[in-house]
Amino acid sequence: MGFTSWHFGAFVAIVFCFYYLPPARTFQVQTLVLASVFFYGYGQPELLPLLLIAVLGTYLFVVLSFQNRAVWLPMGISFNLALLGFFKYKFLLVDGTAAHLTGVAPLDFLLRLPLPIGVSFFAFHNISLLVDLTREKSRPPLTDTLLYIIFFPQLVSGPITRAAMFLPQIAPKQLTDVDFVGAAKWILTGYFFKLFVANNLNEMTSYMDFPLYETVRTQDRWLLVFLYSYQIYADFFGYSAIALGLGLLFGYRLPVNFDLPYISTSFSEFWTRWHISLSNWLRTYLYIPLGGNRRGQGRTYFNLMIVMTLGGLWHGASLSYAAWGMLHGFLLVIERPFLALFGKAGLIGQTVRMGVVFFCVSMLWIFFKLPSFEHALAYLHGMFTSTTNPNPTKIFYNLALTYSLPVLIQHLGLGKLVSSSLRRWEPYFYGILGALSYLEAGPDAAFIYFQF
Repeated sequence: MGFTSWHFGAFVAIVFCFYYLPPARTFQVQTLVLASVFFYGYGQPELLPLLLIAVLGTYLFVVLSFQNRAVWLPMGISFNLALLGFFKYKFLLVDGTAAHLTGVAPLDFLLRLPLPIGVSFFAFHNISLLVDLTREKSRPPLTDTLLYIIFFPQLVSGPITRAAMFLPQIAPKQLTDVDFVGAAKWILTGYFFKLFVANNLNEMTSYMDFPLYETVRTQDRWLLVFLYSYQIYADFFGYSAIALGLGLLFGYRLPVNFDLPYISTSFSEFWTRWHISLSNWLRTYLYIPLGGNRRGQGRTYFNLMIVMTLGGLWHGASLSYAAWGMLHGFLLVIERPFLALFGKAGLIGQTVRMGVVFFCVSMLWIFFKLPSFEHALAYLHGMFTSTTNPNPTKIFYNLALTYSLPVLIQHLGLGKLVSSSLRRWEPYFYGILGALSYLEAGPDAAFIYFQF
């Protein structure tokens, strides 16, 4: 049940109406838990047992960790990493195309299960729950734990919420307290960026995939790289915005996941603005435990490389994802000695650095877009090799600019400038966003981060 389907709209409306009924107020948490289970099982009912095993198993380790944290906390973390590793990296060791995988029927059954949607996200939620609760020595009810992990707006693609941030929000909700205006703004903005921007750009950037990129001219390969940079931002920002809006409808504030990442003037700043919840998770639960920047310059560089490489592999079991993370780590390392000097640069220097960061980040998206390392290198090679291929029929320069413009306007701050000066017209502005989302939506395409 995708966020952009009418089934999802009907589902949210039904849950919302029941959730705020006075007789159901006592069971609001249970209502959201059941709704989230239904939401997840709607598309992959065969994987519901896995989700429940992951959640209930984590809760059991939380309980046991109160008795002996030194023993049961590492086991709980290992339990979740094993689930994540099995489903994301199983075919590194087993040929998934073979008729008989291992010869052990139960194991073959598990190996043939599809990748659970959102497994990377709920595994990280589980680990956050284990670490935070056992550190604070507080144990919430099972239903609260279930809600934190499987709350349907964030279940599939985040944001990755800290347990310490979400659990205190669990309390009876009143319809009169709902921030309808804030929710509507987030939801309309999210659908606009997904349907109008990302889906339309996807029609063009599909030519980056193998073997279609072999038909694309050199200059168009360059164009597609930057279009994909806009597309992946619009796609993931759109999802996160919808999730924030849905959270507000049910009385929960989820963390903002994006903060205009393409105006960053350093790579470290980029990672405080892009997928903020993942960056915070990696820093809190991986970078700091490794020693952070407290053990000397060499160890700091090593930690950055490890964290970013593992962050790349978190997205998938391919050399291309590892290279994407590793190269981001390398950029963080080489800029680190110069960060103190960056603040002294004037407007021109800031603008140049912004362009460099955007260019490098966009080039690295090639490894993200093409999980096959061989295909990524071939695409890169074609960017520096002259070709005479005809221009594919779905690449239009005027439309490329049209669909990229909202991202540019947002990052340049023009949207805020207009909305603040013309506040009385704000409802009409969001009405236009809604109309464009419906009338000019691109061909339906799954959210990019659904695959993780």
